[in-house]
Amino acid sequence: MSNLIVIAYDDPFKAEEIRTKLCKMQQEYLIDLEDAVVVVKNDKGKVKLHQMYNLTGMGAVSGGFWGTLIGLIFLNPLLGLAVGAAAGAVSGALSDVGIDDNFIKQLAGQFKNNSSLLFVLVRKATPDKVLAELQGTGGTVIKTSLTHEDEEKLQAALTATKPQAAD
Repeated sequence: MSNLIVIAYDDPFKAEEIRTKLCKMQQEYLIDLEDAVVVVKNDKGKVKLHQMYNLTGMGAVSGGFWGTLIGLIFLNPLLGLAVGAAAGAVSGALSDVGIDDNFIKQLAGQFKNNSSLLFVLVRKATPDKVLAELQGTGGTVIKTSLTHEDEEKLQAALTATKPQAAD
């Protein structure tokens, strides 16, 4: 079962920076992310979601492939490509994987302008190493499905000062 973690930042760019750090940790097999969405609320209060996966683009590529294949069978691969790509893009745009977009927008709407939020669904992680990487990055834990003890450890790591490297 995945754990939901939502962290708020006073900086509109900080959530994206932390998501990049989490993606790097995923490549190192320290964390397994199911989804990670960055939400930025601009100075006018407009909420913008930055999804981890572009389902519209992936749908278009997949639809284009299948459309071309079917088009070859019926001797019109270009028409098949166009129809398949369009159908795949529409299907991808209508799909929602991971964290519910309505939940994200509703929660993000409650925060101040010029801020960002990071919504993460974590399948599994190596907590001690992930917390060490996130130490001192700032942010406030808003919502989680973690235990109270694990939530307190996460908040403590975020607000802790980063250790200085020895010269």
